[in-house]
Amino acid sequence: QVQLVESGGGLVQAGGSLRLSCAFSGGTFMGYAMGWFRQAPGKEREFVGAINWSGNRQYYGDSVKGRFTISRDNAKNTVYLQMNSLKPEDTAVYYCAADWTNGAGTQEEYEYDYWGQGTQVTVSS
Repeated sequence: QVQLVESGGGLVQAGGSLRLSCAFSGGTFMGYAMGWFRQAPGKEREFVGAINWSGNRQYYGDSVKGRFTISRDNAKNTVYLQMNSLKPEDTAVYYCAADWTNGAGTQEEYEYDYWGQGTQVTVSS
């Protein structure tokens, strides 16, 4: 059974940076595209970005484009989300997800097969 465990969340001031990690276990990591989503209180879950199975293609939601970067280390079975120039509106629980079907990655939640438990990111003004 695939398991995803996020880490690296916390409290940061506006303008600061955080790097989230998502450790993958229980399957063949390179077989999955990986995505990051977030959910703020009272809001629907939002697509942050995705990376294809090989790591050479990424794409992002409009609200984070140019500030966030997704990468993956297939040797370590880990995907990362580097978040720079953080804003208070980035405050949310951040989730990583694994998608077996779409090797290129997708922004559609329903395409993802496995989800982590989430990690809280709070950006203070």
